[in-house]
Amino acid sequence: MTDPIRVLVWNENRHERQNPEVAAIYPDGIHGAIAGALRSAGLDVRTGTLDERAQGLADLDWADVVVWWGHLAHDEVSDENVDRIQARVLEGMGFIALHSAHYSRPFKRLMGTSCRLKWREADDRERLWVVAPDHPIAAGLAEYFEIEREEMYGEFFDIPTPDTLVFISWFSGGEVFRSGAAYARGRGRIFYFRPGHETYPTYHNADVQRVIANAARWAAPGTTPQPTFGNRAALEDR
Repeated sequence: MTDPIRVLVWNENRHERQNPEVAAIYPDGIHGAIAGALRSAGLDVRTGTLDERAQGLADLDWADVVVWWGHLAHDEVSDENVDRIQARVLEGMGFIALHSAHYSRPFKRLMGTSCRLKWREADDRERLWVVAPDHPIAAGLAEYFEIEREEMYGEFFDIPTPDTLVFISWFSGGEVFRSGAAYARGRGRIFYFRPGHETYPTYHNADVQRVIANAARWAAPGTTPQPTFGNRAALEDR
């Protein structure tokens, strides 16, 4: 029996403390809602928030996967922690960026682009189409699922072309968006998943919870050989 995947759910935890509407939806924080769903899916979960020790990243070396939610305080994440996350991903740790974490410093560092997009807060209905039905992140889903009220994100989304595009969103205002983008960086796997505006109960949605759990399993380190670098002696007697 293998050990459960170790997931660190990170959240800046500012909206929940400043906005009563958000606190009512997520009384244990956005990180608490996501962590509870992942624990129910059988994963080993810890949480961290921006104002805790080491900016909530004291358990970074423990984690197989980091799930990241941020919005108000992207710029407060230190250079040191951005460097730590990038190094861990290149070594094999998974990184899952949720919703407004498209503009987080770790995600932008890993993508190497501006990660800018269009947006609108107007209670749009979102329909997420599965465009890679054989991908592990789509396991257990129908060909699409819907979120009744969400913030709109629209193209152009300034990210590199995904290795695999798992979901495309359509919004009732007419826009579309690449809402589930999978990448490899070094030995690590990265997934961007769009839904999750703080004033909507998106992380209580069963399909959204399933996607995040699937993504954590997919992004966890595998057992591929550890590469070596630098000068090497010949293997054969020449």
